[in-house]
Amino acid sequence: MSSKGIYAALSGAIAQNQRLDTIANNIANANTAGFKKDNIQFKEYLTALEKQPDVMQIPRVPASIESFYDMQGVDRGYVDANSVSSDFSQGSLMSTGNKLDVAIEGDGFFEVLTPGGPRFTRSGNFKIDNQGNLISSSGFPVLKAGAGDPAQRIINLKGSNVTVAYNGEVFDGSDSLGKLSVINVDQKDALAKEGMTLYNLRPNYNVNMTPANETKIHQGFLEASNVNIVQEMTDMIGATRVFESNQRAIKAYDQIDEKLTNDVPRVSRG
Repeated sequence: MSSKGIYAALSGAIAQNQRLDTIANNIANANTAGFKKDNIQFKEYLTALEKQPDVMQIPRVPASIESFYDMQGVDRGYVDANSVSSDFSQGSLMSTGNKLDVAIEGDGFFEVLTPGGPRFTRSGNFKIDNQGNLISSSGFPVLKAGAGDPAQRIINLKGSNVTVAYNGEVFDGSDSLGKLSVINVDQKDALAKEGMTLYNLRPNYNVNMTPANETKIHQGFLEASNVNIVQEMTDMIGATRVFESNQRAIKAYDQIDEKLTNDVPRVSRG
């Protein structure tokens, strides 16, 4: 019986370790522009209860407590990592005074072109490369709104007098270069993080992507991470304590197994 308990305790320790990794990543990106915090969800997994008792189950094991008191598998429950989701709530806007810094107020993501195709980001700390292209902090070209080949939608600047209007229209001096491509995704669960504050679409999702026309673009601002350091530290302390409790449970079950293996046979022989 103790082996089943140790498995449940072990799964709980693994789950809390995953939670600690998620919290640590949130804290590490607390100062990353446009970063969205992650949350991990768990569920209790009961293998036997997922199966319908369509037929009478006849015990096929030697007589034991389990054969007389069928637990229907509830004694084999364990913790299962259900999903990791991002919190897409708005981060605060920080004034930088840099003309190439832009922040989104509202829903939507900037569209950038990577070697793997278009990707999405909330990080607006842009730069200009040696060819005059507007690029993200990771070096990927920023795209303007429109259809067709993304490579034809790269924003190229001839001068340094860059102005970005509230509707996302980019001006190079008095010349309009088009609007920044800001895309709204109706199913946020379809977005998967790829690193460098980039998001890609998960496969097998029927996603509707539309221009985010209701958002405001703020030049000279960056959107801060939506990580609350105090909350993350509190969650880390709680997860650490639960992890330690599971460790103590594992140790206790191990001691029980040791006594059953070494002490009980000596008593029965005596």
